[in-house]
Amino acid sequence: MSHRSADVVVLGGGSGGYAAAIRSAELGHSVILIEENELGGTCLHQGCIPTKALLHSAEVADSARTASQFGVDVTFDGVDLEKVLSYQNTIVTRLHKGLQGLVDSYGITVVNGRGRLVGPNGVEVDDELITGGAVVLATGSSPKTLPGIGIGGRVVTSDQALVLPSVPKKAIILGAGVIGVEFASVWASFGTSVTIVEAMPRLVPNEDETISKYLERAFRRRKIAAKTGVRVTEVTQDEDAVSVTLDSGDVLDADVLLVAVGRGPNTASMGYEETGVMLDKGFVVTSDRLRTTVPNVFAVGDIVPGLQLAHRGFQQGIFVAEEIAGLRPDVIDETGIPRVTYSHPEVASVGLTETAAREKFGENLETVTYDLAGNGKSQILKTSGAVKLVVAPTGVVVGVHMVGDRVGELIGEAQLLYNFEVDAAQAAKFVHAHPTQGEALGEALMAVAGKPLHVHA
Repeated sequence: MSHRSADVVVLGGGSGGYAAAIRSAELGHSVILIEENELGGTCLHQGCIPTKALLHSAEVADSARTASQFGVDVTFDGVDLEKVLSYQNTIVTRLHKGLQGLVDSYGITVVNGRGRLVGPNGVEVDDELITGGAVVLATGSSPKTLPGIGIGGRVVTSDQALVLPSVPKKAIILGAGVIGVEFASVWASFGTSVTIVEAMPRLVPNEDETISKYLERAFRRRKIAAKTGVRVTEVTQDEDAVSVTLDSGDVLDADVLLVAVGRGPNTASMGYEETGVMLDKGFVVTSDRLRTTVPNVFAVGDIVPGLQLAHRGFQQGIFVAEEIAGLRPDVIDETGIPRVTYSHPEVASVGLTETAAREKFGENLETVTYDLAGNGKSQILKTSGAVKLVVAPTGVVVGVHMVGDRVGELIGEAQLLYNFEVDAAQAAKFVHAHPTQGEALGEALMAVAGKPLHVHA
């Protein structure tokens, strides 16, 4: 068996893995990066990038369909899914080539193959042993299903939904988290009749309840049906349709059932437990410094319990590279990682929900909800929604929750408010350009400071 070694060996070339590899190389370490498919992982090839391309096509379709509201005469002739997928693939290909070039420019050795941990510092790939002073596990996640629901035919995960050859006339989406809500939004824009089924009482159940209510109203206006607080008891399909039976007694029929109930960690049959890496329900157990139960073996990204977000992977990859280099970076506050759902309308948040904040600080906290009806730019865009601030008894902003088209672009300022523990009254002194949606965040801060401007009583 041949043998190679490096200062750092990274198993997995997705968001967390390639970030760890690049930052390690920047810090002067030799790096071997092992990836069985393509650099960029789920985010680039089946997740963030292709889904957001679909969502942009959906936005263009909506703009064409509603153009007359803005005084523009446009004829909307429908969606050519083949051209949509071509547009999507062009973006993915361009970014993939850029990533390959970037990794190569840092002198990182990329090994293509399926790796398996075989010791505290070794990974076996095919007939080669690769050892490192430190090993970073970054093997990512895959779509999950529920017991009794097999994937195949008319029952698909997000992976298959991305490449459907035609737009379904009717679709059922099981799960109202980020993935389910985004696909509901895309398909509705493309003309599909969509029904969402969610076991929890509301859409986007991990978000603040106020934001869920705004999104539910917006989806009702878009004629996206939602059945919440119900579970699936049976799924059957034939050549013509898929049928879903709910515990409420309802029976739904559609062309496609999208199972969007979350993603499970890719940790099986990879030698983790045999080497002493502790797992819990398939996830890798780590310290707050992302160290596993094996010395010099670290884990990042979706295999670590918590938010399954590409930018969390980036942040953790950078953190681990700096930890290996002895820089002792600050521990990542997961609550301070921004979260965006790119539906129409968008949802964006950072920090604590009102419920979580009340549990932490008691009842003596303040919340302000600024409706986008008072925001000029939002009215120009014909979007509705709100910005909600959660403020601790000390006056510090501990949660920012937003809903409305394009509010994802406001999350940069919002995450600084939370992560720098900014006093809301102090932040209210800073002026936002007019007319922008950013003003909505400024107006909410001014309301907390007791000097609201464009706020209707």
